[in-house]
Amino acid sequence: MATVCVEIAVRDDPRLLDALASIEAQLRRPDRVLVAASTESPPALLEAAEQRFPRLPLAIARYRGGVVDARAAAQGLVAEEITAFLDSDEVAPPPWLGRLVDPIERGTAEFTGGPTRPSRPPANALERYSVNLERSIYEQLVPSRVSYLPLQNTAWSSAVVRRLGFDPRIPYAEDHDLETRAVRAGLRGAFVPEAWVYHDPASAAGYGRWARKRYRYLVAMTMSLSKNGGLAARLGERRRWVHPLSLVEALMRPPAAVEGILRWRRVESASPSPPGRAGPAA
Repeated sequence: MATVCVEIAVRDDPRLLDALASIEAQLRRPDRVLVAASTESPPALLEAAEQRFPRLPLAIARYRGGVVDARAAAQGLVAEEITAFLDSDEVAPPPWLGRLVDPIERGTAEFTGGPTRPSRPPANALERYSVNLERSIYEQLVPSRVSYLPLQNTAWSSAVVRRLGFDPRIPYAEDHDLETRAVRAGLRGAFVPEAWVYHDPASAAGYGRWARKRYRYLVAMTMSLSKNGGLAARLGERRRWVHPLSLVEALMRPPAAVEGILRWRRVESASPSPPGRAGPAA
């Protein structure tokens, strides 16, 4: 069996403790659990993680910046052969890790991913939109295009992640960029439907915050597609609406696409190759 590290990036999310409790209950025990924490993470949260889970092989490292920066920088600490990514707002059932890493251990894939299920019924329109959107991604997109796998429930050959790296110039869509480059390099990705996790559907409070978050994501996806040459195909896609809020997102797409194209041109001209990874915070 290969050695496995489960990595959870976190900023300020008390649900981290539930995620760690689910890792402690895994049938396939990880060799290490790495919490990549932003320097903005409350010290009390990280102390609680260390105190509540003494049986976990837990390591905590803090990095400047947000969750994406912490995740990218933490790869320098991963010595295990496989890295599995779980988000702090997710809870994994006991068979999860074994199912997720199995294709990599058998040599049939270099990276894998599973779907999410809502941890509770959605409480409002924003949460219903989130649940329906995730379901459509895993049912309509991922089975035929593994580059659409959200990073939050994936496993990777650690050597692949170290070789390809995360591009910090594309926050919010770093998973699409990584997976697209992996596929283009001839690496095999596998969708593992049975390796599902529970995902808390809680959305940012208020429609304004939701709209800003979705707009940032649309801009980032345009940047990733511009970098990797898939923008024309994406703009030609016609997707099924999953909720009335899909209309709002459809209206945001054109200005987000323009901003993403212009922003990528500026980023690329200023930094033709990805900057080096940031080191741990002092």
